[in-house]
Amino acid sequence: MNRTIHQWKKTVSLTEQDMELPNGKSITHTTIVHPGAAVIIPLTEDNQIVMVYQYRPSLRKWMLEVPAGTMELGENPLNCAERELEEETGYSAEHYTALGQLTPMAGMCDEIQHLFIAKGLNKTARYECDEDEIIEVRSYSIAELESMIVSGEITDSKTIACLYKAKLCGHLD
Repeated sequence: MNRTIHQWKKTVSLTEQDMELPNGKSITHTTIVHPGAAVIIPLTEDNQIVMVYQYRPSLRKWMLEVPAGTMELGENPLNCAERELEEETGYSAEHYTALGQLTPMAGMCDEIQHLFIAKGLNKTARYECDEDEIIEVRSYSIAELESMIVSGEITDSKTIACLYKAKLCGHLD
């Protein structure tokens, strides 16, 4: 039985559960329960990647990241990707290609991040961000982003993993 220790934004909680491991040992395990997220690489016609430069209060610093966001309860990953792309960047996309999944913190969190590449971008009216989001929209070439990853300017794991996965799958030159 899960015991909720803390609830945040109606979708994320910290729970504790007594369980038996595959080796027969009984433990009490604490898990961050998360509904999942969508992570999007918005690719323009001229092969620029639309990024968000976002202030992260937990780290007290600005981070350059691909757009992403938490799924609402009952929301499917593609609908989340569509919603988050428009909310964070002011773009919609004609085509989405699923790139698979990431498990960002498997030791303590059940979150699954669903990766997408979005093409056929169209400028829309940007929705209002969440109250804790401060975002600037910027665009870069894959070469510029790779250079920023190597230099340590980009440290966000979902961004690095999603860009690399898209490149390995032949979506980025």
